[in-house]
Amino acid sequence: MDIFVGIGLLLLLIVVGVPVGFALGLAGVISLIMITNLSTLAGLLGQVVHHTASNYVLLTIPMFVLMAEFLGASGIAKDLMIACNRLLKKVKGGLAMACVLAGSILAAASGSSTASVASISSAAFPTMKALGYDEGFSIGTIAIAGTLAIMIPPSIAFVVYGIITEESIGRLFMAGLIPGILTALGYIITIAIAVRLWPHLAPDPKALEERGRIDGAELRQSGRVWPVVILVVIVLGALYSGIATPTEVGALGAFGALVISLILRRMTWGSFTAAVGKTLRTTSMIVTIIFGALLFGYFMAYTHITTAMIEWIATAGLSPYVVLLLVVAVYLVLGMFMDQFAIIVLTVPITYAVMTGLGFDGIWLGVVIVKTAEIGLVSPPLGLNVYIASGSTGVSTKKGFAGVSLFLVIDLVVLALIISFPAMTLFLPDLLG
Repeated sequence: MDIFVGIGLLLLLIVVGVPVGFALGLAGVISLIMITNLSTLAGLLGQVVHHTASNYVLLTIPMFVLMAEFLGASGIAKDLMIACNRLLKKVKGGLAMACVLAGSILAAASGSSTASVASISSAAFPTMKALGYDEGFSIGTIAIAGTLAIMIPPSIAFVVYGIITEESIGRLFMAGLIPGILTALGYIITIAIAVRLWPHLAPDPKALEERGRIDGAELRQSGRVWPVVILVVIVLGALYSGIATPTEVGALGAFGALVISLILRRMTWGSFTAAVGKTLRTTSMIVTIIFGALLFGYFMAYTHITTAMIEWIATAGLSPYVVLLLVVAVYLVLGMFMDQFAIIVLTVPITYAVMTGLGFDGIWLGVVIVKTAEIGLVSPPLGLNVYIASGSTGVSTKKGFAGVSLFLVIDLVVLALIISFPAMTLFLPDLLG
């Protein structure tokens, strides 16, 4: 009964508009008061503060966010978008495909989905609008391209999952690479099919070329690719070679992004302070969610809900794969209404214990959960990436969600492949050790 009271209180706080991190913390404290004494609660609060403040791995989060913000503030992300468009400008829907390609490369240089969406929006949407792309399709493409940062390593979502489960973050990064690439290819194929079935979504490149508009005002610049390539080599090379830990790699990447921006004379004091400010806000939000979820997690541990669920599954005779499908369905539904980091921090302690207890691999499970979080980033009604893309371009979220719906089908197909063929996820971690 206590568990239902606690969850009901949490949902009530979220519904009335309390920020997720504070809602988790308040619900956890109030629920713990109901089942423990004040001295025990004080001890638990001290443990949460110490665990959060002393966790070295948490430093990974601000470093990757800072790297992404430096890339956006210096215009390097915009250069990448321009270069990708030049590669695909003669293909129908080429600029939309360029968004996905740029999103993939940005994802390999930083782990922030929101920063990636904001960068691609400012770089691509004005030209997509000028060339005659459907507004909803444009927003959908930009929003879906940004989700790649949550799957293609380095990924903040994998960092958070690794902190909670104590799984190797390096192995999680490697496990996400093949699913991330497969997802990006699926998006490009979806764009190619969509513009053929519905020609109004994208302009005819031949007609644009004849009118001399193929380069557009935004794309007459010479986009540089080498700054991002250098960063990708630094980040992935240091990570997979074992030279640096994920935390150290994040710091190297952030420092590299700053140095490259200064060399290119793209970083002003104003853009530097803006990037640092955004990093502080994003990091504070994530750490607050982790802090609150740890408190709520202690409450759930006191109720023994994990043990009860495992015993119920054992006595009910459910197949492990039936349980897995139920868990995936719950995550997909939660992704429609809750913040992705909140979902991971709140549910993973229970999900991880139950699913690994049923024999599933913890690394593979992390990829499955992060993939569902990726889908949640563009699922109505909460779809954060769609709101960011719509807000930065002035296009209605209704059009944005309509445009992104084309890509949700391929996302579900990729999720089904990840579930059906675990070796696809575990191949690189096992190969590289």
